[in-house]
Amino acid sequence: MFSESERPARARTTILTSPSPRRKEAKPLTYLPTNSLGQNLPISEYFGSMTFGLGQFREKLPRETYNNLVKVLEQGKKLDRETANACASVIEDWALSKGVTHFCHWFQPMTGLTAEKHDAFISIHTAYHSELTVVEKFTGSQLIQGEPDASSFPSGGMRTTFEARGYTVWDPTSPLFISEGETGKTLCIPTVFFGYHGEALDNKTPLLRSVQALSREAMAFLKLIGDVDVKAITATLGCEQEYFLIDKRFAALRPDITMTGRTLLGSPSHRGQQLEDHYFGSIPSRVIAFMEELEHELFRLGIPVKTRHNEVAPSQFELAPIFENVNVASDHNVLTMETLKRVANVHGLTCLLHEKPFARINGSGKHCNWSMSNDKGENLLEPGKTPHQNIRFLAVLSVVLKAVFEHSDVLRYSIASPGNDHRLGANEAPPAIISVFLGNTLSKILDSIETGAATEIAEGKMIDLGVTHLPDILRDNTDRNRTSPFAFTGNKFEFRAVGSSANVAVPLTFLNAAVADAFAQATEKLKKLIDSKGNRDEGIMELIREYIKTSKAVRFEGNNYSQEWRDEAKKRGLPIMDSSADALPVLENVANTEFLVKQKVLTREEIKSRHHIGVERYVKTLMIEFSTLSELATNFVVPAVETQIAQTGAAMTSITAAGVAGAGIKARVKKMNEVYEQILGEQTKLNEIISELDGITSEDAQMKLIAKKGIPARDALRNACDLAETLVSDDLWPLPKYREMLFDK
Repeated sequence: MFSESERPARARTTILTSPSPRRKEAKPLTYLPTNSLGQNLPISEYFGSMTFGLGQFREKLPRETYNNLVKVLEQGKKLDRETANACASVIEDWALSKGVTHFCHWFQPMTGLTAEKHDAFISIHTAYHSELTVVEKFTGSQLIQGEPDASSFPSGGMRTTFEARGYTVWDPTSPLFISEGETGKTLCIPTVFFGYHGEALDNKTPLLRSVQALSREAMAFLKLIGDVDVKAITATLGCEQEYFLIDKRFAALRPDITMTGRTLLGSPSHRGQQLEDHYFGSIPSRVIAFMEELEHELFRLGIPVKTRHNEVAPSQFELAPIFENVNVASDHNVLTMETLKRVANVHGLTCLLHEKPFARINGSGKHCNWSMSNDKGENLLEPGKTPHQNIRFLAVLSVVLKAVFEHSDVLRYSIASPGNDHRLGANEAPPAIISVFLGNTLSKILDSIETGAATEIAEGKMIDLGVTHLPDILRDNTDRNRTSPFAFTGNKFEFRAVGSSANVAVPLTFLNAAVADAFAQATEKLKKLIDSKGNRDEGIMELIREYIKTSKAVRFEGNNYSQEWRDEAKKRGLPIMDSSADALPVLENVANTEFLVKQKVLTREEIKSRHHIGVERYVKTLMIEFSTLSELATNFVVPAVETQIAQTGAAMTSITAAGVAGAGIKARVKKMNEVYEQILGEQTKLNEIISELDGITSEDAQMKLIAKKGIPARDALRNACDLAETLVSDDLWPLPKYREMLFDK
């Protein structure tokens, strides 16, 4: 960052002048393991060393027991006690060999975070004369099921405080992993979390249900179009994770960052990202050290992170992994976010995952690259080399387009959050109107199919609409559209609208369910078309043509930021929901959410609960922001302005007494006083809204008031405080400024 001798002498430097935690307190670096010659080990030699998955079970379990476990995974059968005990035994041996002392069921309640309760690997036996003997013991029942208190987690009304019983159950499709602390290690068992009556109290359970629904409905459709030997369909996912890094001592001096994860006030630095010099630039040495340790930790946890680079905004960075099945990828992304924060802290940094931690520069997203594969490893969204592969590609593509068109309102709900409201449409992220970008080549192909006319594509190849004679469809034969929320990028869709702090299980659950529903409709429709036409390929092409026409309104190739697109989207009847307050009520629409019930992804009660939780989190998040900003104004901004007015006023008196013309300083005092009165006035308005919100019992009513009055009042107070920052002397301003947090590396 900066040397001690270069630090300005100001009130806020007390914490900043203390030594970095990395240099003083932290243990020696443990990353980049080496061999006996001091050479770095290849990643392949330690990748996944802290995980236990199917590969280890295959090596350790008897063949019959392992086959029983595979049947559980592939056929959804119950795990019998004998197999569970055998699994627990080999897990125990492995964990103890790694120095593990405790285990926990690691689950994802609807808090947006993870939860865990640790138990020691011990059992007590009473020996002769009542002496106690402690032995390490881990049983199948401990592996399979836990019973954490469910009353203190969000349930959206499905549970009451006195109904405390909840259950965690092992998800064997996601690898177990070891969490390593300063002095000990804990075995983490990925689990689902549900209530006494089976209601889903987490984000993982609906995701797993959506994966099953997608596989079931996609297989039925693919068998009908000729893939008769398909045994499973898997949704795949790769999450590009964006984040900011600032010195943790700056964060400690910012109550807004501590309380909300973002800056609630702060005048933008004169230099931001306008020079476009940070993106893909040289990574600062302190950051690269952080990244190296981060990657080592992620590699040991079996997370295949592939890419690292500077992002557009100053102090913003990105990492991206290789594709995995959507359930494992979701778990890995949650674990990645936790590891980002933990490793950053060791390096004296704070990792900010909020979608918009700093005003007037780019925010952070989590681009979710989603596709589907069959059990042969073939990507269903990748054009092939045979006529059948291409007609399958077009059929699957048309189904996805129909899914996004029919359920765009629910997909918009799935990305709703107060943080994402700052980011969506802010010139670095797609707008809140859900649309699909396909690119010129693919759009031209679909238009030709719709009209029934042949067309030329790249390299002079022709599309013959004689059904069975489709030539190769070229991949990546188009530019990218970074303004599109849902863009096709050659062999996958990039769901760009997901926020950086989101648990991707939520949007992917709704996306999987929407596509599953579209596949189910397509299967029934295709059966009728084949019967009427007497030819399967003609029936498939007719279905593709119909779905292309039906979903055409959701396709857009131009600038999604433009007013012209907003006007056009309104004409097309696409949902326009600018804020979370607009999007959250979507789940109250019974007709539009019926597909979730039909596909057995969420029950009607679970849908209702998620609406309540979403509204509750929205209200509480904004209430925390309002109260924190008001406190910042009272305890930091107003005293600084008062001190500046007093000093400037004294200077004005001295200058006037000396007989020197004081027009300039008088104007400055007047300006300072105007800003001072503006701050006090806007703060009073915000405090009145806070009081009004406290008196409202309905959270839906609170949400509407926040959207209508609270957010404008918050922004008005911030603008007044930001203006004051530009007028107050630097040595009097008590909060770290943007230029310090973003540019002191």
